Amino acid sequence: MTLVAGVDSSTQSCKVVVRDADTGAVVRTGRASHPDGTEVPPAAWWDALRTAIADAGGLDDVAAISVGGQQHGMVVLDSEGRVIRDALLWNDTRSADAARALIAEFGAEELARRTGSVPVASFTATKLRWLRDAEPENAARVAAVALPHDWLSWRLRGYGPADESPLGPVLDELATDRSDASGTSYWSPATGDYDRELLTASLGHDAVLPRIVGPGEAMGRTAEQTGIPAGLLVGPGAGDNAAAALGLGAQAGDVVVSIGTSGTVFAVTDAPTADASGTVAGFADASGVFLPLVATLNAARVLDRMAGLLGVDHAGLGELALAVDPGAGGLVLQPYFEGERTPNLPDATATLFGMTLASTTRENLARAAVEGMLCGLADGLDAVRRLGVTASRVLLVGGAAANPAVSHIAAQVFDVPVEVPEPGEYVALGASVQAAWALTGSRPAWHVATLSRPTATPEPRIRAQYAAHAVA
Repeated sequence: MTLVAGVDSSTQSCKVVVRDADTGAVVRTGRASHPDGTEVPPAAWWDALRTAIADAGGLDDVAAISVGGQQHGMVVLDSEGRVIRDALLWNDTRSADAARALIAEFGAEELARRTGSVPVASFTATKLRWLRDAEPENAARVAAVALPHDWLSWRLRGYGPADESPLGPVLDELATDRSDASGTSYWSPATGDYDRELLTASLGHDAVLPRIVGPGEAMGRTAEQTGIPAGLLVGPGAGDNAAAALGLGAQAGDVVVSIGTSGTVFAVTDAPTADASGTVAGFADASGVFLPLVATLNAARVLDRMAGLLGVDHAGLGELALAVDPGAGGLVLQPYFEGERTPNLPDATATLFGMTLASTTRENLARAAVEGMLCGLADGLDAVRRLGVTASRVLLVGGAAANPAVSHIAAQVFDVPVEVPEPGEYVALGASVQAAWALTGSRPAWHVATLSRPTATPEPRIRAQYAAHAVA
């Protein structure tokens, strides 16, 4: 039996899935935690990856590996391959002013035309601009810029500082894929090229950028290191949402709504998109086509916070939410607890509307939290459809999707059928698809997932009530 491994290096943790390359059956898994915060030392990801690999039984019998990872995170390296400062993650909003500055210099329409997206605080280019302005000495030292999955793949292949890696700091060996490159705001999904003018405007000077590895291609092979055997083929890797689309086997007509730390709405399309409003990011996917995407900063954490406030676990929150009618008695939660990316309101805070003596109950608070989170994602679905994307069904994934209340209320909020795939680590599963693809030369046709469909019907009044309090 030939085995392949897929990695999900996410915001909160690192997951490793080992699968049978012939059937796609999951053989074993492993996991390790990441530090909290929006600013993280990349060395913590490397340590977590090796811990998760060990937890999954190691890689001695594995033939290929590929890494999916959180997008946008800024990993800046000096000429010796050392990380210059802790990585700023996608959910670090300190670069909001930098995003506005880039838009003022180039124009939203021009940036959308050149890169498929209008930059917000999440994107790598804005973080580099922040670095240029806030830490000019660090910016001047930058010799190469990578993203989390790029850097981890580089380290797997044996590259890094001379005293930490067997092959040393060969910056030209940095490599990435189309999907992750498309989240930088200095690479074009339409042309497949880096935009060096935008990189220089962001960082203040040019730098080494990872070469682009195509779908089904390999970056190289692993080098022997502690916990890493030599000779495994290393696939191209991907941004987390693109990897999840591969893991789900998403096709035309499928819109994936993922409820994790962030919330995302995305679809696989044959043609690139460019939205000058900045609502939809025109990313590339991991199979050779495109992935228009809307992201919200506030997703499952909304439920975490409300459950804690009400003194219940997630199951208890769901029970409370389902104990009252749609609309939560007029209570509306606009859940911008950490600012927001879509709409682009990095300094916003959460607001609770419609509080009366009758409406302010534990049950209505629970329901308003679920409805508010889902209404923000439904707005994202509308934005994607405005660009011509067809939505035949919503595939609801992520940890929160397993809560029956979330899936039930999602079927009431969305105006297309909602289906819930069986729980799974779809980013890591998608990365394992890449590993098998690179190993065999063809994309595997594995069985994807068993689906369930909530029985609830759409309740348009939920979104109408939410829209009445929308912040422009």
